[in-house]
Amino acid sequence: MVTAYPLPEGFTELEVFAIGTALLVEALLGFCLNGLTIISFRKIKEIRTPSNLLVLSIALADCGICINAFIAAFSSFLRYWPYGSDGCQIHGFQGFWTALASISSSAAVAWDRYHHYCTRSKLQWSTAISMMVFAWLFAAFWSVMPLLGWGEYDYEPLRTCCTLDYSKGDRNYITFLFALSIFNFMIPGFIMLTAYQSIHQKFKKSGHYKFNTGLPLKTLVICWGPYCLLCFYAAVENVMFISPKYRMIPAVIAKTVPTVDAFVYALGNENYRGGIWQFLTGQKIEKAEVDNKTK
Repeated sequence: MVTAYPLPEGFTELEVFAIGTALLVEALLGFCLNGLTIISFRKIKEIRTPSNLLVLSIALADCGICINAFIAAFSSFLRYWPYGSDGCQIHGFQGFWTALASISSSAAVAWDRYHHYCTRSKLQWSTAISMMVFAWLFAAFWSVMPLLGWGEYDYEPLRTCCTLDYSKGDRNYITFLFALSIFNFMIPGFIMLTAYQSIHQKFKKSGHYKFNTGLPLKTLVICWGPYCLLCFYAAVENVMFISPKYRMIPAVIAKTVPTVDAFVYALGNENYRGGIWQFLTGQKIEKAEVDNKTK
């Protein structure tokens, strides 16, 4: 007999099922696309370049987000969190770590593209590896802080997944939020903005646009923006008056990042897309243009 747990407060049966289904679809689709990105990098030597290593870093981080979303989806169908308080802390840390690593890796790709198109500098393996390691260690530093007492992980409004607790809005939360947002959202966003603006000007002069320079930053803002706005609003006002189901919307939107990133950075990358095609069909890449360009 399966125990029927009560519905989370503020949600109907349909809403819980809809959120669980959305998280499951996002997890499966994102995991498949990014898993394909990772396997292709491993199997096809033509795409194993320093620039594509940074794309791989995004795919690894996004797979982590998908795992986090899958656990949240499973718990949503159960209607409760089955892994206890320690499991909540681990889930919150893992989700935060991979999300921040994804953002930092996206900024690293922007930096590489700027130098590739604007300064004609070629990325070396040592630099790419250093950037990837730094992105993951930097993300780990900020993600471990709530476990040490600066910030706190707790349940999302649906109470079937865990993230940074914004419900208290106290001094501890506010100081962590502002430091986190500066170093993990504003600075990466500024790097992406300036890099892609410079690339856009370069393309404009040549009249040959090799990819949509506005898409990566728009992806960052659209996917993470609603969650950031909710967290910032919680720093100045009590957000608990907002319906729990509406407070879950930014979290669901954020979980679309893996799928969107796969299309922007891997499937949208001409060289990488050719490698994925070769992995799937066995057809050799006729011309491997080992740059990090997209259409």
